[in-house]
Amino acid sequence: MFPRQIAVMTLALVACSFAGNHVAARLAFENGTGLLLAVLCRSGVALLILISIVTMQRHSIRLPRRLGRWQLLLGLMITIQSLCLYSAVARVPVALALLTANTFPIILALLTWGLGGARPTLKSAALMLFILSGLVLALDLPGILGGGIAVTDEWWLGIVFALMAATALSVAFWVTDHKLAALNGSVRSMFTMVVVFIAMIMAGIGDVLPGGMATPQALPGWIGLAVLVTLYGSAFSVLFITVPRLDMARNAPVMNVEPIATLLFGWVVLDQMISPIQMVGGLIVVSGIVILTLRKSA
Repeated sequence: MFPRQIAVMTLALVACSFAGNHVAARLAFENGTGLLLAVLCRSGVALLILISIVTMQRHSIRLPRRLGRWQLLLGLMITIQSLCLYSAVARVPVALALLTANTFPIILALLTWGLGGARPTLKSAALMLFILSGLVLALDLPGILGGGIAVTDEWWLGIVFALMAATALSVAFWVTDHKLAALNGSVRSMFTMVVVFIAMIMAGIGDVLPGGMATPQALPGWIGLAVLVTLYGSAFSVLFITVPRLDMARNAPVMNVEPIATLLFGWVVLDQMISPIQMVGGLIVVSGIVILTLRKSA
């Protein structure tokens, strides 16, 4: 295991890289980059990294027949999560998209309960309400519903996409924990990225999303695409290579700095600002998720 300080710094760096990836994606989308192309490039790099890891570690890639449908479902859920999250990033401030999507622990807890798992305790339920109250403030729903703040239909659609991303990720985690836990993590992730990569190619060939494979129309778009692929690939590599030495059960909450880093990067790169009340709401969401994660890992 790494010393605690090294593990925390590594996870914070990974979280900031993922945050930068989303900000770069927004820059790419604003300059004509297609959604399918962004996910295709990102998943392609991740797939190459995972193939290298699986090859170096000499893991068997034999997938038991009984697990095939669950692995396919996992890949499809990650595909949907990627598309929905990037769709949200393209429509609302990046930090708000991530804060909304990061409520997935609530959906996962309810999904697990609904499928026969443990019922959330009163303390967990209170934490969920605490997180939701923060999300209400982060989105400034009182101001919107009261008519003081005007938002477009695209804004609402972006929030819906972020919630869909959270739901898809929750299903993916449930499948991983309850159906694919016996499968090696690197192999499971490799097969997942194979599904995502093939799905993007098929969607592009079928023109499922008009303009989805469009290339950037200006230099900032190419820069955004290159940066999102580089940051995602780097963070993905560091996380998968070092995760056995990071004591994730203890240090995983550090990853929740991602929305905060996104807020900073979004302000510097995209000039996206949110109001003080939204910042308070974001802090409540992040704090609640950290506490909920610590309770589960205790």
